[in-house]
Amino acid sequence: MSIAGRGLPQIIVVLGITGGIVGSRVVRGAVIGIKENDYFLAARAIGSPTTATLMRHVLPNIMAPVIIIFSITVGGVIIAEASLSFLGFGLPVNIPSWGGMLGREGREFMEMAPWLGLWPGVFLTTTVYSLNMFGDAVRDLLDPRLRGGER
Repeated sequence: MSIAGRGLPQIIVVLGITGGIVGSRVVRGAVIGIKENDYFLAARAIGSPTTATLMRHVLPNIMAPVIIIFSITVGGVIIAEASLSFLGFGLPVNIPSWGGMLGREGREFMEMAPWLGLWPGVFLTTTVYSLNMFGDAVRDLLDPRLRGGER
């Protein structure tokens, strides 16, 4: 952030790139694992177009890791933005942020009014936990390996 500067577009670019690198490596590993399955090779052998093979065989089988990675990454990005704003490297003062509420003027008044630090922290924690639980529930619904038998 010291290189990119302060501001919303800079935070989006920096946190998007750092979060995307980790997610892309996991998705690549999942696709490489699926590529060796018999149904993938059979689709290639009968001459199925690449886009059809990707949509019919690859995408449904990598959706579970993609959903989990997305929900965890979004929670991590929220905490990273709050941390940057807390330290003063994040959003400008005129844009509200939970990290900014805990960091800037909030520290001056927290001894007189402790709820100024309590509520932004509670909402930050609740939001990240809710996103992780929502992503886990959606994965349970969409995972093709959980379809059929017992759930």
